[in-house]
Amino acid sequence: MRVRVVGAGVVGLTSALRLAQAGHEVDVVAATTGDGTTSSIAAALWYPYRAYPEADVTRWSATTYQVLCGLAADPSAGVLIRPGRELFRQPAPDPWWRDAVPELGRVAAGRLPAGYVDGYELSVPVVDMAMHLAWLLGRLEATGVAVRTGRLDSLAGAFEGVDAVVNCTGLGSRELVDDQSLTPVRGQVIVVAQVGLTEWLLDQNDPGRLLYVVPRSDTVLLGGTAEEGDEDLDIRPTTAADILRRCVELVPALDGARVIGHRVGLRPGRPAVRLETEFTDRGPVVHCYGHGGAGVTLSYGCAEDVAELVSELP
Repeated sequence: MRVRVVGAGVVGLTSALRLAQAGHEVDVVAATTGDGTTSSIAAALWYPYRAYPEADVTRWSATTYQVLCGLAADPSAGVLIRPGRELFRQPAPDPWWRDAVPELGRVAAGRLPAGYVDGYELSVPVVDMAMHLAWLLGRLEATGVAVRTGRLDSLAGAFEGVDAVVNCTGLGSRELVDDQSLTPVRGQVIVVAQVGLTEWLLDQNDPGRLLYVVPRSDTVLLGGTAEEGDEDLDIRPTTAADILRRCVELVPALDGARVIGHRVGLRPGRPAVRLETEFTDRGPVVHCYGHGGAGVTLSYGCAEDVAELVSELP
């Protein structure tokens, strides 16, 4: 089939790649690409965060985990496998997504920082999104998939010359398809130079005031916030100072780390990921959006389902 994917974040690009691999004639159109996407701002630590429903998210996450682990062997893909810990101030059960990973252990008491009483430890993919988005674009180019920029007023305008459309516009679907169940969840982060860290740390004890340290190859991403309904893309200096202070308290090695930049992105929050086919007057649309804070974590798994839905079209 001739298929047009709308959206060039990680969900759109992985969907386009999987469709091309399945033999379809694919192109991509997006308002922004690369550094202009929400995906480029993501901490991109594999973790099923603020995405639902649990059973599907676990399945999609497991697939993506396996794919990303395989890509870690390709230096150009920007994927590292990093050990890390999620820390709790109260005893915690195993996470609902436990079946998505092959191993998950408990943090020994001696490895719990002051103030924490429990924790998980596991090794997961960490993705440098600047590298990975470029890698995906390269793979698409190699398979004959054209990617162009262009803003659509409606999905109807995407049907010219194609049989089906795949909608991967994230928060943009609020306007593009009038989905008012989408809610922006503001995330502010800091990028600092590497100081020799190899272990990620995560603290979600305050849901709106997260704490995470995610080491990549040359940089470390520090976060963060989860401010529901907040669409302000400006850097807030007081928030940045608070993030840096809390991260340094947990990881003293970060004290004095050179700050490279500050970023803000809006996660596409939704009560459930929308991954389904809609038959419109212009033709079939496969929707794939509303991944919350887990776009990278769900991307390759959701791309498999997108390809399956397209294969089932009449």
